[in-house]
Amino acid sequence: MSTPPTPPLYIESLDHEGRGVAHLDGKAIFVEGGLPGELVIHSSYRKKPTYEQAQVTQIIKASPNRVTPACRWFGICGGCSHQHLHESAQVAAKQRVLEDCFEHIGKVTPETMLSPIHGPAWGYRTRARLSVRNVIKKGGVLVGFHEKRSSYVADMTSCEVLPPKVSALLPLFRDFVADLSIRDRLPQIELAAGENVTVLVLRILEPLSAEDEVKVRAFADQHEVQFWLQPKGPDTAYPFHPLDAPELSYSLPEFNLIMPFRPTEFTQVNHGINRMLVRRAMRMLDSQPGERIADFFCGLGNFTLPIARSGATVLGIEGSQSLVERAMENAKRNGLSGNTEFRVADLFQMTEESYAALGEFDKLLIDPPRDGAIELVKSLPERGGPRRIVYVSCSPATLARDAAVLVHQKGYALKAAGVANMFPHTAHVESIALFER
Repeated sequence: MSTPPTPPLYIESLDHEGRGVAHLDGKAIFVEGGLPGELVIHSSYRKKPTYEQAQVTQIIKASPNRVTPACRWFGICGGCSHQHLHESAQVAAKQRVLEDCFEHIGKVTPETMLSPIHGPAWGYRTRARLSVRNVIKKGGVLVGFHEKRSSYVADMTSCEVLPPKVSALLPLFRDFVADLSIRDRLPQIELAAGENVTVLVLRILEPLSAEDEVKVRAFADQHEVQFWLQPKGPDTAYPFHPLDAPELSYSLPEFNLIMPFRPTEFTQVNHGINRMLVRRAMRMLDSQPGERIADFFCGLGNFTLPIARSGATVLGIEGSQSLVERAMENAKRNGLSGNTEFRVADLFQMTEESYAALGEFDKLLIDPPRDGAIELVKSLPERGGPRRIVYVSCSPATLARDAAVLVHQKGYALKAAGVANMFPHTAHVESIALFER
């Protein structure tokens, strides 16, 4: 008995992971590759009692926002999920995700929705971890991102979101790694592109042989990159060749800042959008000489030092000892040691008592990882306390959750919020929000 044909699905919206949302016989179907307004045929790869996960197999009626993906590996590589959606529509979809999270999770509404921050959508990714596998069945070494929904390395020879110089190196990495004696003991190449140098960190599970070292130096010289070696954890990475390469750094010209960093330290992947995000955060914070401001989850000082440049006194707090040391070095490098202080603290364990012990602040900047800052916002006093908070988020869901505490328990108003398209062609939503007493 033949299986009846699958009926067409109408894609109603996009979910928070960028999948099309449809319904069939009362069940939600999440369809990879489907866009709102489209009529599609789907194939399910995971079925649950209340939902299914599927992918598009045929488009019957296409969205006017559908475009031809620029990357030939789109759909195979798991790095991008949105290349089939026009760039402006991507940004609009991310803004809807933020608005939906505020409405349904936080039960809050911003007084103003800010215009989105966006910029060049290609060649923007200055940070990446490329997986390396020696796969005999596929002809040898593969270097790239993982395939969609898989631990396999995508068989790719270019990447449109990496800097063109690095994209051009992808096919060359194959022969380069294949020619090393430790080809089966080199699982990862990490990229960190600064403004004056491109660093490639080789994660090595065994030391390079003398012959390997010659080959690594030759590749670095020929392609004008600097290699670092990482034998164990990120803190063990060290420069290998050339040792006289320019300093790895990015700049914030508007604040006259140079920000050196190690290739394994956290920095934003999109330097252009980061500049615009810092500019917006500083305008919203409006720091003034004489104010005392805290920068929570300060990292290497991306927001701390622009705040300090205004003349305010800043306390930067971060959970990583190495990042705090980097922030202190960056403050000294930029002549801002006099009005900056840095401390190591586990901000996920913040209490009312530990917050009070920090002293009083006029304003706060909060820039947490995806987990958000729930214990920190719970620790804020319900009366008095900072009169203004700028919250930079990489997860709209945890931002909305924390906003609920600030608005419904701590006496703040959500004055404004907006998105920054830090990761074009992905479902990742970076956002910024302003809270005031």
